[in-house]
Amino acid sequence: MKFHQPGAAVYIPDGVSTEAACGRTTHLAVGAHQDDLEFMAFHGILECFHHVDGRWFTGVTCTNGAGSARTGHYGAYTDEQMRTVRKVEQNQAAFVGRYSAMFQLDHPSSVVKNPADTTLVDDLFAILDATRPSVVYTHNLADKHDTHIGVVIPLIQAIRRMPREQRPAKVYGCEVWRALDWMDDAQKVALDVSGYDNLAAAVNGVFDSQIAGGKRYDLAVIGRRRANATFFASHGTDKSDQITYAMDITAAAVDDAVDIVDFTLGHIDRFRDDVRAKLSARLGR
Repeated sequence: MKFHQPGAAVYIPDGVSTEAACGRTTHLAVGAHQDDLEFMAFHGILECFHHVDGRWFTGVTCTNGAGSARTGHYGAYTDEQMRTVRKVEQNQAAFVGRYSAMFQLDHPSSVVKNPADTTLVDDLFAILDATRPSVVYTHNLADKHDTHIGVVIPLIQAIRRMPREQRPAKVYGCEVWRALDWMDDAQKVALDVSGYDNLAAAVNGVFDSQIAGGKRYDLAVIGRRRANATFFASHGTDKSDQITYAMDITAAAVDDAVDIVDFTLGHIDRFRDDVRAKLSARLGR
């Protein structure tokens, strides 16, 4: 595969060919930044960690990491130095998580956020065509980070380029820069990620440039997962100790006729209606 950015690269932890690594992929995660996959798509990493039933996880990071926040030991790092260290960290996570492959597409954030630039769509389509995954994890459509939206929309556009019979069976939009606890319980997907604290700590902890560099994502992500599990059901004991929420965006991804904006606003409308109904009932309206 040829990608648009000269710095784009693929890392194969167990050393098989790129063709073989793509061919065995069943679960694909596409994120904007280094560490997004480990924070939002840990369910997919767990599903494939032991390669039961031939399941393999492949990751895609779309941006180059040059604009990352930094302080402390990393405070004096140039953009180019940050770019290098973040790529190394992402590959370390892929090794620890036993990924089939780790693609780093090296796009500047400005390219990803530019709706007139289709180079990311092209790159993602090439990966989808080579992997043809059954399950895809990405950012949710209500995420507040512009670069995250700049990834999920091109991913949907790339999926829609695929022949209908080759499109994934499930596409999950996951939590990063906006939690999904507000979604209607009947609509949200609760992904159980209990029982693997050691693996979560390992794949999160390799991102030292962010953790020691001023953002305790490792603690925040686990805290959110634990909070999701506890607050998921108000009238029952916890059945899981860690849950990550996802928005099922399969219909928006695989059905060309679905309007992406209307699809997303539908979730918000259901939240609004639920709040209105509860308040109105108590006020006798």
